Amino acid sequence: MNQTAERANIGLISAIVAVATIGGLLFGYDSGAVNGTQPGLKAAFALDEAGLGFTVGSLLIGCFIGAFFAGTLADRMGRRNVMRLAAVLFLVGALIQGLSHDHNIFVIARILGGMAVGAASVLSPAYISEVAPANIRGRMTTVQQIMIISGLTAAFVVNYYLAGAAGASTNKFWLGIEAWRWMYLMQAIPAAVFLVALFFIPESPRYLVSKGRNPEALTVLTSLFGTTQGALKLAEIQASFSTDHRPQLSDVLTPKGGRGFLGIRAIVWAGLLLAVFQQLVGINVIFYYGATLWQLAGFTEGDALLINIVSGAVSIAACFVTIAVIDKIGRKPLLLIGSAGMALTLFVMVYAFSQGSLDAEGKLVLSVQLGTIAVIAANLYVIFFNVSWGPVMWVMLGEMFPNQIRGSALAVCGFAQWFANYLIAQSFPVMASGIGLAASYTFYGLCAVISFFLVQRFIHETKGKELEAMEG
Repeated sequence: MNQTAERANIGLISAIVAVATIGGLLFGYDSGAVNGTQPGLKAAFALDEAGLGFTVGSLLIGCFIGAFFAGTLADRMGRRNVMRLAAVLFLVGALIQGLSHDHNIFVIARILGGMAVGAASVLSPAYISEVAPANIRGRMTTVQQIMIISGLTAAFVVNYYLAGAAGASTNKFWLGIEAWRWMYLMQAIPAAVFLVALFFIPESPRYLVSKGRNPEALTVLTSLFGTTQGALKLAEIQASFSTDHRPQLSDVLTPKGGRGFLGIRAIVWAGLLLAVFQQLVGINVIFYYGATLWQLAGFTEGDALLINIVSGAVSIAACFVTIAVIDKIGRKPLLLIGSAGMALTLFVMVYAFSQGSLDAEGKLVLSVQLGTIAVIAANLYVIFFNVSWGPVMWVMLGEMFPNQIRGSALAVCGFAQWFANYLIAQSFPVMASGIGLAASYTFYGLCAVISFFLVQRFIHETKGKELEAMEG
């Protein structure tokens, strides 16, 4: 362990990480909550499959808007202030979603919540990377993915309880409000906790330096690393910023004499690759439509919700594996392992779905054996994703860009990540009903294969490198 790590205030850093990653928990909770609300949404707002896809995916419209503006806003207002704004938006959005009886108002509230999720999703890993020592940065940032999955699993548990206690998600429950609406209202609790907790953590020292607030930055760095290392770190951060240039969105463009393609820096293209392919492998089909997916495969609503809980628990366990190895074996090997594992398990699911039959209503029916194969393959797929692309994408986006362009690059890559997420969520109901589960999952499997070769060619290792040493 290097000297910086030895003197780091791990207790304070851990507390900061715990607070910052509540934003990830909010994203996970919403993704899990909507998983069990789809029958209620269809009944309350008379939605067809395309309408359901839009309603579910409308959160993601907000996400790519929030992610795009979060990076540049964070360069102007600070990481912490933008996360506070995100917490307020999510709190308001959760309450309106749970109480609204007008579809348009519901969608607007969902977009507001999505803006909060998108902003927090890109700022939390960036903020953590800016306060954590290099040799444990990967482990600290991986907590973001654990919180996402913890939020998912918590929502699965709450949904399972609410649907079971009410008899069905569409039945009335507490205060005469349908159970599926309570699935949204419960999101207000972690949102309120996030908002309050953000008043107890410091601003990013790298943001403070970018604004010339060096004494404040030194105070934060001293609390994190001690007096001597704090002063040395301040000098390193100051040297990494251009004194005559303020961060701006155009920083993602190729500088004179620099490496790039179509006018965009090569390092930004690498970030875009990670951001987009994390979604093209289809993980959020299981996150958003898990209950619907398993009901399509012949399981009851109760069994489908229970399968989601198992998947969530498996995902959390996988993330702890990542924490144990990411700062030892590195980011790139994990991405390659994940791509190969996801491709294999996705094609096993394709096999299971392709061998099923259709009932009188045109729904897929799997035998007990094929259903078991599909569930096992899906959980193995989730394991491979959460050991690799799930956390590692966020780790790398938070750390791979030079200080000068971090906010701008995060804006572009965050937008691309959430836009790809939206396209996958929007298209799945139509794809599943149109070309079927087998063909849909063939597409995701092919994307996993392609991602393996793209990582091998274009992604460079960042393990153990100080943020001030990042180039691009």
